[in-house]
Amino acid sequence: MSKKRLGKGLSALINNDDNIDQSRVEEVFIDQIEANPFQPRRNFDEEALKELASSIKEKGLIQPITLRKIKAEKYQIVAGERRWRASKILDLAKIPAVIRSFDDQEMLEIALIENLQREDLNPIEEARAYKKMLDNFDITQEELAQRVGKNRSTVSNMIRLLKLSDKVLKHLERGTITVGHARALLGLDIEAQGPACENIIIKDLTVRATEEFVEELKNPTHKNKNKSKTKELPKEWVAAVEKIAASLGSNVKIKSRKKNKLLTIEIESLEKLEEIIAKLN
Repeated sequence: MSKKRLGKGLSALINNDDNIDQSRVEEVFIDQIEANPFQPRRNFDEEALKELASSIKEKGLIQPITLRKIKAEKYQIVAGERRWRASKILDLAKIPAVIRSFDDQEMLEIALIENLQREDLNPIEEARAYKKMLDNFDITQEELAQRVGKNRSTVSNMIRLLKLSDKVLKHLERGTITVGHARALLGLDIEAQGPACENIIIKDLTVRATEEFVEELKNPTHKNKNKSKTKELPKEWVAAVEKIAASLGSNVKIKSRKKNKLLTIEIESLEKLEEIIAKLN
């Protein structure tokens, strides 16, 4: 199938408060509607949906959703999936909608642009959305960047994230690491990225510290230079940590950071944690 150039802008393709023809708004049964199969978003914030549901309950659904008809009494969402999901929370029987004709490629365009411009996709959803747009439409990265209001370098860097290992991608999707951490990890071979990522999370490294850590893995001599610059903790601190370890009956470590110090208590079971809590109380 040949690629199709992106057509009209998002505002011309879906409804907004200024271009809705109220005579075209219909009440459609919610159970006749299904999600957009081209929806890039995989995770919907439940709390945000509940807040939206409360707003709809109080003020009603001000803006109808946009649907396309796929067969008799069956529709797919073109735009407005959050409003549909929030309405389902309220057990509404019907929802106001405008039914229009769209082909699959137009559905893909609208779903991706709506999410990129109006929603907070996680970094991997965003990266995959960019790649999908480039794969399905005859556009350059520069043209794509203009359409979504980003710099070309931003689009390019986001797509590069898809080269990370599956383990790192999952952490980035969960938010346990940031895009800055992930970009630093791109400097490692894919086999080394997962273990390095786990280290970053355990040590709670900043992006700058992660860049240093990656450089150390790539160049061991860099690590030795940094070690020579590391200041040892004063004896008083070391003695205090030893007292804590003896009192708790666990291995305790301390690490200096720029503004404070990080104390780590090693435990092997929930029972041990409860024992430590009891001692602290």
